[in-house]
Amino acid sequence: MEEHIVKILNIDKVTHDVKRFQVEKPAGYLFVPGQATEVSINIPALKNERRPFTFTSLNSASFLEFTIKIYPEHKGITNELGKLKPGSKLIIRDVWGDISYKGEGIFIAGGAGITPFISIFRALQERNEIIGNMLIFANKTKRDIILESELKSLLGNAFINILSDEKAEGYLHGLINEEFLKSNIPVFYKKFYLCGPPTMMDAVFRHLVNLGVGENLITMEKM
Repeated sequence: MEEHIVKILNIDKVTHDVKRFQVEKPAGYLFVPGQATEVSINIPALKNERRPFTFTSLNSASFLEFTIKIYPEHKGITNELGKLKPGSKLIIRDVWGDISYKGEGIFIAGGAGITPFISIFRALQERNEIIGNMLIFANKTKRDIILESELKSLLGNAFINILSDEKAEGYLHGLINEEFLKSNIPVFYKKFYLCGPPTMMDAVFRHLVNLGVGENLITMEKM
């Protein structure tokens, strides 16, 4: 497996618990929007601790970008990533992943599961092909929504937010169940793209199949 040591160029805060890391891009390093790589922190104690993170940049960018939810309470790799500063070094490896754009469809994300779709939507916008796609984004509260303004700008009225733990004007409330899907998705013969917590995605997958969506139309990460 190929490994690249890359320097962190910039770190921005996206939400209260999400950070954007822009890192050096190795020469010739390319990915399909939606794909990921395994990342480690390049210090002796952590260089073998690998975690998968999705690229949120475009191939046309001069850097690679990862948008990562930090979990301080877990005392794990994301907690350590959250402590890093520009100039720190990471290790990135081969590109992998089953999520890629296969045509117009309905994207359903939960929390940090939005990350594969960020690169896909940015690439579609770059090619002027974003019209005809729809995003349903489930979060606990408004403050948890990653890149809400950008996604609204990209998708307009085809961007639906649902919050499980907060009622707020302009946002739907509850969980993504069959009734919600029937009420908010105009057609069920399009392609569907799913990414989020495994239990949530398993439930959404079952709901879609029950509503008549063919399994061949559903793209999700194979674990």
